Amino acid sequence: MFVIFLNACETEKSETKENNSSVEENLYFGQKPPGLIPEIFDFEILSTEDWNLGGKFNSDIKEFYLTNSRGGLFEPTVIVFRKENNVWEKHNFHSSLSGDSNILYDEAKYIEKTNYGWSKIKSLGPMFEREDWGIMRLSASANGTFVFDDWKSNDVIRISRIKDGKREEPKLLGKEINTGKWTAHPFIAPNESYLIWDSEREGGYGGADIYISFRQKDGSWGTAINLGDKINTTLWENAAMVTPDGKYLGFSRSEEKVRKDGSTYWESNKYWVDTKIIENLRPKQ
Repeated sequence: MFVIFLNACETEKSETKENNSSVEENLYFGQKPPGLIPEIFDFEILSTEDWNLGGKFNSDIKEFYLTNSRGGLFEPTVIVFRKENNVWEKHNFHSSLSGDSNILYDEAKYIEKTNYGWSKIKSLGPMFEREDWGIMRLSASANGTFVFDDWKSNDVIRISRIKDGKREEPKLLGKEINTGKWTAHPFIAPNESYLIWDSEREGGYGGADIYISFRQKDGSWGTAINLGDKINTTLWENAAMVTPDGKYLGFSRSEEKVRKDGSTYWESNKYWVDTKIIENLRPKQ
């Protein structure tokens, strides 16, 4: 009986390990996970078969949805094509930017998961959709705290919390975050323990570097920490985000190129790295 029990346990462990492996393979397209040295995320293996029509056209034939059946680090979870002023607009909604997998964000808009699929695109309201603001990226924590950049205000990062059940007016973050020529592309941890963004500031490695600030016991944000020369180079590193499972940090590394006619363009690659690189920077309490 004891031998049978052990065999059953080993079988269960093996099946669990296989299931966990298949889940990770499903999420990251079968790619070998990186260690503490960033590696290029290979988009060559992505397929249109991974995208499914996530619902019929709505009644006025102005929206339709594509859903990514395998998730992924850089690919949006849901793409919505929406007809606005007789022009089809594309909206990319990312699960990696949301602390709640049932709500996905794209700039100042969001969609919610319902019993019938994803909702129509909704607005965060006039508090965020202001003519004098321009949101490139909005990231939400599990508690509903928003952080977002504003390119119309010289690229600054603002924060908005929920207090006593009400959404607070967005406020500028302090000099720990908003320092340098510009700050952009914020990502807040689901538990709000850290904030990641990119900036061009003194003491960096190149045009744009990725920084992190850890939340202090008193609720303030700690001094900005450069993620170091394993992440940042003389090129432009930006748009970092962490996978929903918390295991990997993804970011872009870009370089400005010059054509023969003198015009310029940007060449970019996507990288990912183990989030242990974040934990190694976390101050010891």
